[in-house]
Amino acid sequence: MFDKVQRMQDGLVAFSTGGSFDGDDRSYKSLRRELLERPDIANKIPKFIRRCRDLGQYWQFIKHEYGTYQERREFLWDSFRPALEYLESLDRLPSTQVIDDILENFDPENIHAVWQKALDRRRTDPEGAITASRTLLESVCKYILDDADIDYPSNADLPKLWRLCAEELNLAPSQHQETTFKSILGNCQSIVNSLGTIRNKIGDAHGTGRKPVRPKLRHAELSVNLAGTMASFLVSTWKDRTESA
Repeated sequence: MFDKVQRMQDGLVAFSTGGSFDGDDRSYKSLRRELLERPDIANKIPKFIRRCRDLGQYWQFIKHEYGTYQERREFLWDSFRPALEYLESLDRLPSTQVIDDILENFDPENIHAVWQKALDRRRTDPEGAITASRTLLESVCKYILDDADIDYPSNADLPKLWRLCAEELNLAPSQHQETTFKSILGNCQSIVNSLGTIRNKIGDAHGTGRKPVRPKLRHAELSVNLAGTMASFLVSTWKDRTESA
């Protein structure tokens, strides 16, 4: 979403200073629709975006409002700053950045893409974010099990996949004698089980009855943060094992 806001800003700067909007009027309309459909940033998008439904309307606005190219650049930069700064702040937490780096280096095309989906949905689609959190952990477990040539049932649920991975990586509580470490690993298993449960209860993977339970932002953030932490823990352990082999 940050890239889309940046693209809108850069396209309008080019269009307003003698150039063209990348992708023409259809791209402007498509970007405009996506930005206005996201509730948490719709009120941070410049008001003229809401008023100008196409580039023709925008041109009538900007050419009368500001006469020089420099004035138009500065106006657009200032207008888009609130939305860009907001989107930057969403992923500025050090812990989130660490997880992001680990998963991107591990598998940018698949696992990191699921992680990014979970992050993107936290504020706009909490149910989808919770489901993506479980998908992230399932994907990491299957990736590691496949690499280790360990068979698993096609219908294996998340707790089962985690247990197989934990045993392969020497992370199962039963594989340790030290009480504190044994307790920590047992709690890891409990967290994974709970993520599976919350996804079944309030994620978007199943139908709902007449009184559905609606997750809130804090529920989505908790699920995403926990899943990201557990996923990066598995990945780091697996990489340490393979690199030292």
